[in-house]
Amino acid sequence: MEILKAIHLKKYYGNGENTIKAVNDISFSIEKGSFTAVVGISGSGKTTLLNLIGGLDYADDGEVVIGGQSIMHMGEEELTIFRRRNIGFVFQNYNLISVLNVYKNITLPIRLDGNKVDEEYIRHICKALGIEGKMDCYPNQLSGGQQQRVAIARAIAAKPAVLLADEPTGNLDSKTSTEVMGLLRKTGKEFHQTIIMITHNEAIAQLADRVLHLEDGKITGGKA
Repeated sequence: MEILKAIHLKKYYGNGENTIKAVNDISFSIEKGSFTAVVGISGSGKTTLLNLIGGLDYADDGEVVIGGQSIMHMGEEELTIFRRRNIGFVFQNYNLISVLNVYKNITLPIRLDGNKVDEEYIRHICKALGIEGKMDCYPNQLSGGQQQRVAIARAIAAKPAVLLADEPTGNLDSKTSTEVMGLLRKTGKEFHQTIIMITHNEAIAQLADRVLHLEDGKITGGKA
């Protein structure tokens, strides 16, 4: 079943001869529960594409449909709420809040939405990620790999429809990168997550179910 669809997405910067077509008429669909990697060199449009399908930026043209709802015509407040409830983000730089402990970082999106924390589910995902003993620690007390595990737990804590990962292994060594990728696959399967990951690393991308290649703002390889 289709969970996300991008339809003729465009995002341009500049004018005339100086126009940069960061995302240039891209269309693709994502099946529920799948793990898709989007691969491309720096400047190929990967992050811009992720920001568009995650509702962090508006496209110049086209549509993004998640769970049957188009996000491109939502107002800022409506989009913020939709994003918090339906989209999980894992960033290269973790983006953890330094003054909050691990537990509070993980549950922050749920509490921001005014919802009750499913404690059993939180324990389950933290055990799956191997951080169940770190709940009272602060981010600066954790290794990079542990911080990324906390970021993954936070991203899936609210049970989003789609998980978007922006170079999630970019700041990790090769051994930890492999571990984190294994955990992404494991949590994706166990918690029925739909994952879209961008990376410049072809070897990391091959661990996904499907690979889309991006070049100069266009998909050049992998079935869209």
